[in-house]
Amino acid sequence: MTAAPAAPVERADAARNRERILCAAARLFAERGADSVSMDDVAELAGVGKGTLYRRFGDKAGLALSLLDEDDRRLQEAMIRGEAPLGPGAPPRERLHAFGEAYLELLDRHSGLLAVAAEGGGLKGSPPWQLYRTHLVVLLSDATPDGDAELGAELLLDALNPGSYRFRRAQGFEPARLARGWRMLVDGWIAASTGEVPAPVRPAVAPAE
Repeated sequence: MTAAPAAPVERADAARNRERILCAAARLFAERGADSVSMDDVAELAGVGKGTLYRRFGDKAGLALSLLDEDDRRLQEAMIRGEAPLGPGAPPRERLHAFGEAYLELLDRHSGLLAVAAEGGGLKGSPPWQLYRTHLVVLLSDATPDGDAELGAELLLDALNPGSYRFRRAQGFEPARLARGWRMLVDGWIAASTGEVPAPVRPAVAPAE
């Protein structure tokens, strides 16, 4: 068997520039909010030319995706090899619940970065998002063998849109309420696809007397 070609080794100066750029971007995004930071701001603080910045990351969406890389890797590792229900070993419905709850936690920490990454379709075209989509398609196929798993995955992922998340949080919806809404969406899709009768759901907030 022919050995796979080795990954190119990053030059030391390129690695240093990458680290300086990511540190500068993380600091500026934390201080000002990702929406208020330009690529020029990042290049100036990092002490690199704008050409270097654009060649390395493409645009601000690419820079945001790079800053999200570590958290994405942790989530992916938990999905693939972690403990149930996020990892293998739990029924597909429970794994779907757990994935949405985990991604909502990611949104709660990094909604600004994720919103920037979503600009121009960068988020949906990224390898992590495509993995999440495939993960949902597989789980929905297991949960609803006769259902439309691809459409279900798309619709469920739309509920995790960073812009929508930020809007709902600004309206006062708490993370626990949004997580509960995700579980209801999953359960509703499964019920509609299988013909099961969904369990009654009590309101998240008790009605006024």
